[in-house]
Amino acid sequence: MRALVPILVALAIMGAVTGVAVLMLVLLGQDWADVLLWLFAAVMIGSALLVVTMRDIIRCGLAMIVCFGALAGIYVILGAPLLAATQVIVYIGAISVLILFAIMLTQTKDAPRVLVFQTQSAGAAVAAIIIAVIIALAVTATDWPEVVGGTWLDTATLSEVLFNEYVLAFEVVGVLLLAAVVGGVFLAKREPGGPS
Repeated sequence: MRALVPILVALAIMGAVTGVAVLMLVLLGQDWADVLLWLFAAVMIGSALLVVTMRDIIRCGLAMIVCFGALAGIYVILGAPLLAATQVIVYIGAISVLILFAIMLTQTKDAPRVLVFQTQSAGAAVAAIIIAVIIALAVTATDWPEVVGGTWLDTATLSEVLFNEYVLAFEVVGVLLLAAVVGGVFLAKREPGGPS
């Protein structure tokens, strides 16, 4: 029963936000972009809660993939399809899969019953509430200018800048990811009685 509590809390939050989105669409006459933004935000918040509250680390990794997918949907709604594609390719396609493989390769059968991050939940909850209040105060106190229309990211210009001026950063990240994969395989293939 205790394992179902995070899932039920995440479903309750997603249901509440979905209800607000439906009310916005039906009663206030908002357009579908606003409703989809709320729905993607609900999925992202719910899956993020599952990432930090579930006990099975593999399921936490899968919930993280759902969270990244919802963030990619928000990027599409906000007019940045290249950023959404990068989110899907880099974070879902590479980073999340790499993390899941590293967990599956290095996790032993005699892992501790209670992980370190699960013993710090009270302090993390207090810190999250404080940060949420600070963000809410900052958002309400800011005088936001009126946005006339959505701005779409010019993909050609952005790609020209990325691949001409920042090509070294892409190469460094590629080497770093390769080193992480090699290290994960090395840790997984290590003999129990061999050198550590």
